[in-house]
Amino acid sequence: MADTEKKAQQEATAEKKAKKASAKTDSKKSGGKGKKDAEKKQNIFARIAGWFKDLKKEFKKVVWPDRKKVFNNTLVVLCVVVIGSVVVGLLDSGFVHLMKFLIGLSK
Repeated sequence: MADTEKKAQQEATAEKKAKKASAKTDSKKSGGKGKKDAEKKQNIFARIAGWFKDLKKEFKKVVWPDRKKVFNNTLVVLCVVVIGSVVVGLLDSGFVHLMKFLIGLSK
């Protein structure tokens, strides 16, 4: 129960951050010169620095799963891999027996 409340709170926080970020970008886009003019004035190093700043902002928006969720997802993936391997192995074995049977008929 506490996990669902915590998750809901994290989602609400993430939505608030996203709204603030979109409001800031909207205000930047509406005022001043166009984006192309600003890029032409900046040198390559300023654009690279801006890219890293934007990257850092995006990483702050990431909501990482908790340890329990990662563990559960890992178990699910491992189970699916094991079951898939067994199915492929059985199919392979069946096809080998079928080929042996068909080759035996031709003799």
